[in-house]
Amino acid sequence: MSHPQPSPSTAPPPKMTKVALGSFAGALMEWYDFFVFGTAAALVLGKLFFPGEDPALATISAFATYGVGFLARPLGGIVFGHFGDRVGRKKTLIATLSIVGASTFLIGLLPTYDAIGVWAPALLVLLRLLQGFGLGGEYGGAALMTVEHAPRHRRGFWGSIPQAAASTGIMLATGIFALVTQLPDEQLYSWGWRVPFLISAVLLIVGLFIRAKVAETPAFEELKRAGTVAKKPLYEVFKDPRTIGLTFGARIAEAVSSNVGNAFAISYISTQLMVAKSVPLNGMLVASALGIVATPIFGAMTDRFGRRPIYLAGAIFVTLAAFPFFMLLNTTSEALIWLALITMYIFGPTLMFAGQATFFTELFGRNVRYTGLSIAYQGSAVVGGLTPLIAAFLLTSAGGTPWLVAGFLSLTGLLTIWCVFRSPETHRRLTPAEDANRTVTAGS
Repeated sequence: MSHPQPSPSTAPPPKMTKVALGSFAGALMEWYDFFVFGTAAALVLGKLFFPGEDPALATISAFATYGVGFLARPLGGIVFGHFGDRVGRKKTLIATLSIVGASTFLIGLLPTYDAIGVWAPALLVLLRLLQGFGLGGEYGGAALMTVEHAPRHRRGFWGSIPQAAASTGIMLATGIFALVTQLPDEQLYSWGWRVPFLISAVLLIVGLFIRAKVAETPAFEELKRAGTVAKKPLYEVFKDPRTIGLTFGARIAEAVSSNVGNAFAISYISTQLMVAKSVPLNGMLVASALGIVATPIFGAMTDRFGRRPIYLAGAIFVTLAAFPFFMLLNTTSEALIWLALITMYIFGPTLMFAGQATFFTELFGRNVRYTGLSIAYQGSAVVGGLTPLIAAFLLTSAGGTPWLVAGFLSLTGLLTIWCVFRSPETHRRLTPAEDANRTVTAGS
């Protein structure tokens, strides 16, 4: 399909390093906050907030609280997606950052069950809901702040930079917990577990400072000048439900495989296989460090080879590696556990996640992108967030063997393969700056 040639832009080219740094800093803060809760749920929250149950049930209760945050994310995606498409990307992102940072900090101040009884888990759930609500608007905005500034031939690379914040957040959260778990149990359960949550205050201040200095995207500014800002983004994006459906399904394998490796596997290795907590924590520390480097490399590969081939490779890997992954874990060998965690993380969720922001952005029209991205991503995040709980249930149902979990993981991979295969290739499409004079509808 041919398009009219764009008129020359008089605006200076954006400083992409500054733009990417702003998106990365804010995304790092929010991903750190979310992953630190997942790690805490796997290791300490069950005992602190759900005592009196056997260890397996306490862990399931903690994972249920972990999953609650994901239930709030679609609502956050709808609310902040609306404002992101109506008011602007930048203002909306500052709001999401503040909500997530404040709720995480307050979790670190919560009294435990021994101090206030049932109010402790109730307040934990409330703050987790607020955290999820704020994060619901983060992904879409961070993606658009970079992709909508980036030149066409490097959108995959630049769009992957804020995605690398996920690996950095995992590394920080896992690294800090690896340190505090070295404390004697008495100190760990009295004050040590609070440290990772309280550190978020520092990250919040830094993230707000950097994000405030990043300009609004040229695409949104052009929408305002042309008077084509969507009046009802949610209504308009659902005029093309096929795009929402395909992006939702395309994200499932990434969401599930990420949570199997980042949260469930840590608990499985330490409580079911009775391997020291430091083994999976250190393994994920290495995996996330490698993920920081791999993400922009994979992103750049989508500029060269296309979005779909790279994404499909990650989904195929998850499908084929699900059973071998647990076989390696079951050896209880530290080296093989590390191998399983690292390879699953790098060639599964990271390979898909690297180009995901750019791929999904290009599938939606620029006037509804914040809403479309947020709904598709956060809706599928519910499945990802409930994965540790689902996996714990499947593990218990199978008598402690992980093969039902592996089968669940493989099925999500197959769903993603089909959805990506049915999606159009997008990496040759015009940039928002280039299509500024055209009215774009979702999925066009």
